[in-house]
Amino acid sequence: MKILLLEDNKRLSNLIIEALSQKNYKVDWFENGRDALDAIYNGYDCFILDINVPGIDGISLLKELRVMDEKTPAIIISANVELETIKDAYNKGCDEYIKKPFYIYELELKLDKFCKKCNDSIVLPKGYIYNTDCEILYNENKEEVKLAKKEILLLNLLIKNCEKIVTFEQIEQYVWEGDLTTNENIRTLVKRLRKKLPKEAITSQVGIGYKLDIH
Repeated sequence: MKILLLEDNKRLSNLIIEALSQKNYKVDWFENGRDALDAIYNGYDCFILDINVPGIDGISLLKELRVMDEKTPAIIISANVELETIKDAYNKGCDEYIKKPFYIYELELKLDKFCKKCNDSIVLPKGYIYNTDCEILYNENKEEVKLAKKEILLLNLLIKNCEKIVTFEQIEQYVWEGDLTTNENIRTLVKRLRKKLPKEAITSQVGIGYKLDIH
């Protein structure tokens, strides 16, 4: 992953670069917003932007970025905790606002959430594709199929146990995360997911559970 970091605090920048380098991320560091502006179209996967930096501030840089690029994730890191500033950052298109001081691990989690590339995928029947990294389902026309949280959890469970029967008990534990539910609720969830997958991708064994067939 290639990341642009705009931060004028050298100590913090070095900590971020060291931590992200250990995860094999490439980090281009800029202290001045004008220098970062000249580089924003160099093929970055994510932007980490401080607000109060020399040259152009991070929010103004983000505004320029969003004119040409609406999708590349951007994370603001700032000691500014004023509500209007935070609202302005989100209005300009930031995906997350992290308040300083913060743990580097917190930044790593946000990068995994917003900037992780969808490299690993599984091919389902009828040309459907499920990116297991980013948990995104595409139909045969390469259009994203919107999935609710429990639908994603159920699909993940079925894929992990591909071609095997997943029992009602396993679904309850994994999808409902330990909370009690009913078999009827599970059947309703399976019915919803079936409507978003190719016909007969999910087969059932009466009274036992369900199986994902990918062939």
